[in-house]
Parts: sequence; structure tokens; C-alpha cells
Amino acid sequence: MELGFVGKPNVGKSTLFSAVTLANAEIASYPFTTIDANRGVAYVRTECPHNEFETECNPKNSKCVNGTRYVPVKAIDVAGLVPDAHLGKGLGNKFLDDVRQAEALIHIIDASGGTDLEGNPCDVGIHNPLEDVKFLEKEITQWMKSIMFKDWHRQSRKVELDGKKVERVLAANLSGLGVTENHIIPALRGLDLSEKASKWSEEELVEIADRIRSYSKPIIIAANKSDLAPPENIKCLQELKDYIVIPTCAEAELALRRASNANLVDYEPGSESFKIIDESKLNDKQLNGLKKISEILETNHGTGVQQCIEEAVFKLLDRIVIYPVEDEHKLTDHDGNVLPDVYLMPRGANAKDLAFKVHTDLGEKFIRAIDARTKRVIGADHELKNMDIIKIVSNV
Repeated sequence: MELGFVGKPNVGKSTLFSAVTLANAEIASYPFTTIDANRGVAYVRTECPHNEFETECNPKNSKCVNGTRYVPVKAIDVAGLVPDAHLGKGLGNKFLDDVRQAEALIHIIDASGGTDLEGNPCDVGIHNPLEDVKFLEKEITQWMKSIMFKDWHRQSRKVELDGKKVERVLAANLSGLGVTENHIIPALRGLDLSEKASKWSEEELVEIADRIRSYSKPIIIAANKSDLAPPENIKCLQELKDYIVIPTCAEAELALRRASNANLVDYEPGSESFKIIDESKLNDKQLNGLKKISEILETNHGTGVQQCIEEAVFKLLDRIVIYPVEDEHKLTDHDGNVLPDVYLMPRGANAKDLAFKVHTDLGEKFIRAIDARTKRVIGADHELKNMDIIKIVSNV
């Protein structure tokens, strides 16, 4: 799974990315600081079942801290997007190429209104952040449309002559973007389109592209610089329909994670507070900075950064957590590691889907599965539940 960190330049995009990944992304107060995409790993939190079974876990593909399992998620911070990026303005073509495989997008917005539409600094409150929401979606829609309907006159005629399913053709055109028929079929549903694809108007092509974008590249909004934002800006953003909007303060989160990494503070990502470990190791400037951050956390109930990542995964993408094991009694793999792996699966996934996720051979030679809690045998089409612990039985 990959999350794309997107937005116009100079909104704190690379700061937020650095906070969740502790990667050394270049950060500066001018447009196009990010030219080459930065890649890293973020984490979402879930409960580790080892306490439930009164045992100790040995994580392999994740980590466990005090009973909380941190599950890795790929993250990519791409070049800032400006109006008409789909026509090549700014670094638009590079941005759009970099974001191809992202399953969801975190749109970082300067909620303070302190940057104009192209990312240039302006006085706080001057720019309306609501304008940023629509422009980014428009750019991605136009980009997808240009790929999906390239040479459409010829393709649509062929669809009509050969009797091919139009969703199959569109999916093939967008396969490089991670778009499948499962995204396209519901996007087309309910549209009053001509049965002849060659008769679709330009406006209808844009509407189709926009609906496919919303299904294949869902967006969550990080209302960043929330500590500087006029209250009415946050209120207007949170009143947007059909959006998850999380107020964030990326600078505070990055400072806390770096301080925690240096053993200067005790801070758990997502927490509403932190504790200074040894004040003697901090100078007056650092202490004053941490005092301001403490006030931000108290006012906003945290920095919002970790919450944004987790809502993107668990709400926007609707993922559930599954623990595969080889021994349903000891909860171990073949090396004796307890609860070694954890996977984020789409809600509605079944036991065979999990087998394929673990290894292609397990999926192809699947026989049955066993629920480690109930010890009951379950079939290939058994729908998984969040926090299931499952043994896969196969001919491998």
C-alpha cells in the first residue's frame, strides 16, 4: 500500500512527510523545494493480540511497542502541484507520474491561507484554502482523462464494432495508474451515457474521469498550519461534504519525533502530550519551543498528523488488520516467531485473498483456513474480520 503526499508548493507537505517517516526530505519556504519524489515508510497503529493470549510477540514485518503494533505503509512525497499542471506547468508532469501507484492521496493544504494558489508566501488569511481543494482534483482528473481517452475516437469505434466492454478498455488504458474495473464499474453506474461510446461528449468524458479519480485515488485533507489558521478557515474546511478533513501541525509533529528519536522527550505519535526526559539536556530556546508545542497539543488535542495517516488507511481505504500464522495453537510461523506478520486487507477480503497476499503459491494451492481463536475450519470465501488470526492450509 502506498500513500501519496500531494499539494501545492510551500504548504508543509515535505515537513509532514518527514514527520511521519523521519526521512530527510528537503524543506524550505519557497516553491518546488521538492523536485525528485521522496520515499519513505509511515506507520499505522493497531492493537497487538499478544496481550490477549498472554504471550510475547516476535514481529517481522512490523514492530510492537507496549502492546501497540505499528504496521508499515509506503509513503511518497511528490513535487508541488500548481494550476494547469496537467498541461506541463511547473513540475506537473513529474508530479502526476510520481503519484501513479498511490492508493490514496493525502492533500496537504495551508489552512492558514498564507500561500497563494501557486505556493508563493502571502499574508496569513489572504488566500482562501477552499480554492486549493478543487484545483488539485481538477488537475488529477484532467491528467487521467488525457490518458484514458487518448485516441478515443478510434478506440470507441472499435468497442462498438467488436462488442467489447467499455470498462475493460478503460481499465486497460489506466492500468499503469493502478486503476481496475472495480474502480470503473461503480464510477460509470448511474451516469446517463449513450450506449455508443463514440457519442460521449467532452463534458461527459470529464465527468467519467472525475468519478474514476474519486474511486481510484480517494483524497483525505490535512488542514496544515492549523496553529496559525484563522478559526473560520478550519471551520469551512471541516464543513466540506464528502471529505475527511484533519487539522494538522506538521512542524510540531516533526520536532517531537526528532526529539523523541534523540531521547530528549517521551512521545508516542498520535498522543495529546509528551514528557521531557531530562531538562538539563535542553537549552532555553528548545525548552521554549517545547512549551509552545505543548500548548498546540493541548488546544488541538494532538498534532493531527498520525490521525491523518490512520484515517487515510482505516477510513478512506477501509482496511482491516489480519495476522496470518502457521501454527494456530502457538500463533507462530515455521521458525517459532509469535504473531510475526500483520497485513492490511480490504474490508470484504476472504481467506483466499489473504493466502495470495502472503504468497502467490499459497493462494494457488489453497485448501482451507483455520480461525486461530475458534479453531474452526473456514473456506476460501470466508469473509475476514478485523484483528482475525488465520492459519492458511495449502498444498505448498
